[in-house]
Amino acid sequence: MKLLPILRASVACSVIAIITPAAAEEAADTTIIVTGRAAADEADISANNTAGGTDVVSHEDYADKTVVSLRDTLAFSPGVYTQPRFGQEVRISIRGSGLSRGFHMRGLTLLQDGVSINLADDNGDFQELEPIFFDHLEVYRGANALRFGSGTLGGAINGVTPTGDNAAGLYLRGDVGSSDFYRGLASYGVGNGDANAWAAISADSHKGDRQHAQRNSMRFNGNVGLRISDVVSTRLYASATTLNQELPGALSRATALSAPRTGNFVGDQARDINSVRIQNRTRFDWGSSRLDVGAFLNAKELYHPIYQVIDQTSTDRGVFARYDREGDDWSVTVGGESRWGTIDSKRFINVNGKRGALTFEADQTARTSNMYGELRATPVAGVTIIAGGIYADGFRKQVQIVPSAATGAASFDAFSPKFGVLWEPSEDVQIFANYSKSTEFPTFVELAQIAAFVPVKEQTGWTAEIGTRGKMGWASWDLALYRANIKREMLQFTVGRDIPATTFNADKTRHQGVEAAFSAAPTDWLRFRQIWQYSDFRFVADAQYGNNRLPVVPKHVLRSELRIGSDDLHIAPNVEWVPQGAWADYRNTTRTTGYTLFGLSAGARVMAGVDLFLDARNLTGEKAIGDVSAAILASAASAIYYPVERRAMYGGVRARF
Repeated sequence: MKLLPILRASVACSVIAIITPAAAEEAADTTIIVTGRAAADEADISANNTAGGTDVVSHEDYADKTVVSLRDTLAFSPGVYTQPRFGQEVRISIRGSGLSRGFHMRGLTLLQDGVSINLADDNGDFQELEPIFFDHLEVYRGANALRFGSGTLGGAINGVTPTGDNAAGLYLRGDVGSSDFYRGLASYGVGNGDANAWAAISADSHKGDRQHAQRNSMRFNGNVGLRISDVVSTRLYASATTLNQELPGALSRATALSAPRTGNFVGDQARDINSVRIQNRTRFDWGSSRLDVGAFLNAKELYHPIYQVIDQTSTDRGVFARYDREGDDWSVTVGGESRWGTIDSKRFINVNGKRGALTFEADQTARTSNMYGELRATPVAGVTIIAGGIYADGFRKQVQIVPSAATGAASFDAFSPKFGVLWEPSEDVQIFANYSKSTEFPTFVELAQIAAFVPVKEQTGWTAEIGTRGKMGWASWDLALYRANIKREMLQFTVGRDIPATTFNADKTRHQGVEAAFSAAPTDWLRFRQIWQYSDFRFVADAQYGNNRLPVVPKHVLRSELRIGSDDLHIAPNVEWVPQGAWADYRNTTRTTGYTLFGLSAGARVMAGVDLFLDARNLTGEKAIGDVSAAILASAASAIYYPVERRAMYGGVRARF
């Protein structure tokens, strides 16, 4: 793709512009980075004004972790199911979103700095979000993600990078660990509220805890902000990713439990990604109201040898606008977004990871647009009534060239309303409830299965949610109970080894569960935190599967951590307990076993601005199955299982100047 080298050059130029000699001179007197809390505090306020499940994960929550994947940042985010497969490959699901997706991601909107990184057909690769860069992450579950233009079952996750005015100075981080893991990170911020810049670069290499799981990556993130007047400010963001990941593949049950380091060398399978994202956000701030407008451009190359060599180049463009008005008795949010893009999709016979003969070629075009609005009224003190909705429109078209000429297209549109109430009986306690509709359109993964278009329909559902969050003294909690009645849920099942799963629309399914988090800090040197997820996902009077449970996600997941000590010296043992494994198939004939994983993190401040940290995982060397690719009928020989992360030890140093 000719566009990508040009964009890489543009990003390189932006790095030079961001860190200039004048900027370095201005920051010369800064010895320790002081990370401001303004952005995270604003995110907390927005989350607490939402009548449903939300939370904000700050960088401090996972600073002592070696961030291998999004799992390491979201492990204590209630309701977010994250299960590593290998390396940065992780299953991520909220309320059963994209439940049976064995690869990539569906049912969630992933954003960076408020701009979606999903492709125009709403497919997504979570590997392009690098949490080590983030100041904080915002998690909005289900319809609570309306403010991000998301109307999916799962909701939205937004990673927010620092800015030069709240992360000034030089920050360095180095990690080393098991399986030849090495990572280096350097970031630099400079400026003030009128003009500021921040840039970061990271590189990592990891042999992986399984055979044929080597990963190498290099990433850049940066932004430049300028206050044009008392009303107008603008910020330009740029990021670039190069990721090369070998794929060890799924294993049979026996192999996963007895020889979990086993990997698949057949076809030298891999997923190599080169991508560049450029986006701009301009804000008009009038005090009680503000308008954000912007545009973005994402360019991506995917080289993906699996059952065949998938070779794709894509370009996605988009525009967005959002207006917020905050008042004493009422407030309103109105916005919209449109993403459109093209994919040059080719497949070749896999000859040991190289292109053989061309087997498939098609031009794919997609558009996903939405308009949304929400009105929040406070008729009496402490009670807020919320009503809103999102209208979404989608278009997918494939013009097939090889092996024969064929054209397929599909259009979708839907309106999803939302109603909620938020009651604050006291200053630190909230009780909420909402009822909302969700709609998910199929991506090219569902529509263009192997080659020709198939008639997969959109998935819809109505979700009822009730919960509470707050704090009393040194204890705090976040609890939500939900039930989603879904029609035409898009489910997948494994066809055969290394062949992409086939998608079908179920008739009726139900997702219900509990998302709970509890934390306690009775003293400055003692903190306990825990999350519990209860997931009951099943068919409803299905002609073929009756009321069987849906596979993949176990019924119970419990994680706990006890942190003892202060920033000067602390230790934090942790445990993950899955008492009973998930079903592996839709017929409910095969279930994985439960497991318990013990870990430990620790940190010490050796001098002002310099910290050491330790991250130990699976200390007992537990052999268990952590994730599974759904099958219609699983057997002992089915290659659909992924072992849990092996015993590993990581450590490193953070320094601020």
